[in-house]
Amino acid sequence: MRCEQLTGSLSDAADGSVLLDGPSRAHVEHCLRCQAELAQYRKLLRALRALRTEVLVPAPGLLPEILLHLEQAGERRAIRSILTGRRVAYLGGIAAATAAGAAGAIVLASRSRRRMSLAG
Repeated sequence: MRCEQLTGSLSDAADGSVLLDGPSRAHVEHCLRCQAELAQYRKLLRALRALRTEVLVPAPGLLPEILLHLEQAGERRAIRSILTGRRVAYLGGIAAATAAGAAGAIVLASRSRRRMSLAG
């Protein structure tokens, strides 16, 4: 048996969800590398279990500071959306003015042709 063959099953064996078969157990009993890896998995599991029950108390003033930053970020986002909306309105206004100018030029050109044809 080789260490690479046990790599996936050592993490499962560490939490007890999988029992190693006889040859695997025999390998781990004689292999320092696999024993160290199994010990690291068990240590990691203990640390994760300890974090599950640990209650962290925030430093005084931390919560109001976080809320202030969130509020400022929200205001910045609102201002950006307003400015972005105005840009769209400006572009729409410019496009409408351009279209109206082009339509007026066409009307004036057609009237001047009509006058020229009536006069000539």
